[in-house]
Amino acid sequence: MIDLRRLHVLRAVDHYGTVTAAAQALHFTPSAASQQIRQLGRELGVALLEPQGRRVRLTPAAQRLLAHADDIQARWELAEMDLRSDGDQPAGLLRLAGFPVSVTTLLAPAAAALVARHPRLTPRVSEAEAGSCFDLLFDGDAELAVVEAKPDEPPRDSARFDQQPLLDEPFDLVVPADHRLIGRGLVDLTETADDPWIVPSTACTCRTHILAACGAAGFTPNVAHDARDWNATIALVAHGLGVALVPRLAQVPANAAVVRLPCAGEPRRKILTVTRHGGRANPAVAAALDELERLVPALLTV
Repeated sequence: MIDLRRLHVLRAVDHYGTVTAAAQALHFTPSAASQQIRQLGRELGVALLEPQGRRVRLTPAAQRLLAHADDIQARWELAEMDLRSDGDQPAGLLRLAGFPVSVTTLLAPAAAALVARHPRLTPRVSEAEAGSCFDLLFDGDAELAVVEAKPDEPPRDSARFDQQPLLDEPFDLVVPADHRLIGRGLVDLTETADDPWIVPSTACTCRTHILAACGAAGFTPNVAHDARDWNATIALVAHGLGVALVPRLAQVPANAAVVRLPCAGEPRRKILTVTRHGGRANPAVAAALDELERLVPALLTV
């Protein structure tokens, strides 16, 4: 009989990338995590770890086992859901996670609506970047996450996570209140080629989208200032220090001396909802997804 706890250690090594990282997440020592996997290998009669330089890696047999392990985990989640269900009425604790802007504009209002519609449901919201959202889901510390699609995150066809599009979010050009482009309608970014720009720091995925949009318009922006927080970006624009591309979900304070302008070609980023496989059958998750879908149309208007 396979010990499911040891199987979870194997899955953690695959998810976190190394035995050390998996051990840290599971509150094991690296040697204890390795021992759990070796014992699982002895139970199955196959080697699951092999040397790679001064480290170890999962063997091809371990990779094959992982496909079955993810299926087992998904089936176990469905079984737990069935045993704890109260018909199709959302109830109990629902843990939601998302990046900062999604918490402000999506998860906070969705959680409030869930409390009003489903008194037996208790939403709990956690702010986390995309990588941490996947970790929370994997560790069983979240049931639903809202993330920005990124090339270094788990592939969309991952057997471990169910990732579905929520919206394609446009970026708008934000300019000072006295800028020459106000009143032009759709703005062609080529008209900003000589402006100073405020661009997020290298740690922010939005920087890639912004530089790509400017590149598609035929220029490299003159980066005068960098700011990762959108409120900081808007403050810099309001003081006449440059222009910026800001995602539609980022709220602009009503008293900010800036104007938001839609761009020709509408540069965009993809926002996804993510659950563990089988998680969308959970009535509480389904209710949360319904609330998120209701919110999206109003948020996409300038």
